[in-house]
Amino acid sequence: MKVLLRILMYVFVVIIIVGGAGVVGFIHTSNAGMSLYNQSNPPSLDQVKIPAYDANKPTVAVLLSNEVTEVFDFLVPYEMFALTGKYNVFSVAPDSGIKSLTGGLDVIPHYSFADMDQVLGKSPDIIVIPFMPIRDEKKYAPVREWIRKHSSEKTILLSICNGAENLADTGLLNGKSAATHWGDIQRLIKSYPEIHWVNDQRYVPQGNIVSSAGLTSGMDATLYVISEQLGETAAKQVANKLHYPSYHYVIDPTMEPFTAGLSDITYILNQSYQWNKAKAGVLLYPGADELDLSAAFDTYGASGTTTTLTISREPRPIVTKHGLNLVARYQMNDVPSLSKMIVVGSRAETTAAEDIKQWRQLNNNTELLLLHKNMQGRFAMDPAFENLSVQEDVMTAKFAAKRLEYRATDHLKLEGVPFSRESFGIPVILVLLSLLAGYVLDRRLFVKKQRLLREFASK
Repeated sequence: MKVLLRILMYVFVVIIIVGGAGVVGFIHTSNAGMSLYNQSNPPSLDQVKIPAYDANKPTVAVLLSNEVTEVFDFLVPYEMFALTGKYNVFSVAPDSGIKSLTGGLDVIPHYSFADMDQVLGKSPDIIVIPFMPIRDEKKYAPVREWIRKHSSEKTILLSICNGAENLADTGLLNGKSAATHWGDIQRLIKSYPEIHWVNDQRYVPQGNIVSSAGLTSGMDATLYVISEQLGETAAKQVANKLHYPSYHYVIDPTMEPFTAGLSDITYILNQSYQWNKAKAGVLLYPGADELDLSAAFDTYGASGTTTTLTISREPRPIVTKHGLNLVARYQMNDVPSLSKMIVVGSRAETTAAEDIKQWRQLNNNTELLLLHKNMQGRFAMDPAFENLSVQEDVMTAKFAAKRLEYRATDHLKLEGVPFSRESFGIPVILVLLSLLAGYVLDRRLFVKKQRLLREFASK
């Protein structure tokens, strides 16, 4: 019995120290990725540019939550519909305040829900539903209500990745089939048993509802909607402009399901035990491409290894290539210490020449990473995966691709150490410290007590 108690004591100490440190680290990292814009509004907020509305074009509303919205789910479908030139494409939110995307990118919506309703006088033709975690019911409720309000068969509801959970939350998926991210499907099966969750298709069309699996699968779903409305030629043109390598899934969405595996532990360890996280700036400059920006935020920022900070030259809204209004949390003259500054875009040296020049003048000692330099003709995510493998390790880069449900990985050149020495090493050190602490407690609680009992018995 005493032996069992001593073993349990050691186990308890290990769980408390190793598990407790991991939980604290995981929560801290997760909260950092979900951080909301909490600064004073820039003085030029009233100068937001809104794309012109053409009553002869169908309208796409890409949703933003009052809290946080998944960055890829929002940016990439927005750009894809805009690339066709055949749609009005607007960012729409419960109100006109600044909204945050995962990784710390902040957007000023084009319209509030009420303003969008007034402009259109009807429902949008397409509503894109990114993943919007439901953390505060009161703040989230307007999103649910607006989706339900515009859920007639005349409107296509397109959920991206775990935006399927937001769609399921409305009740509109009950009795239907749907796809979602492989990492969330088991949880959603339990939470929404009325829905037939599909794990072997990149997207699932059900009448006026189209749901996609994880992240890049949303590109297939978006291209499917475009091909259905504008024809396959238009969809292929968009895919070619983005150098998207997996168009065959648009024709046949069947895929081999991803499942959780032992190698995925690198993500949990990065989130929990990589305490010395890199701090990378991401330059926001006029004309930046939305997919290129997503490559920075949803690769580095979502890996659990890097904190991404948005930086601009001036405190004013930055208009992207297709008309989104972004707000940086820092300007070049007040930026914290960084490990690197990431500049996206294959033409960034020309498009962002003045911004890059000023950055070099103010912060010449910080590494400047032109992420897409000499990468013309490649999908925007590819160089990010490759650089992440060098910055961190190959396992982290491979999981980043898997998290994005990115399939075209055979041509990636992932060079770096096999795994993170910090993420794997810190738990080992903590286990050893736990055993040492357990030994000290063992000596005090058990060994000393036994010695005292023997001395008492000898008297």
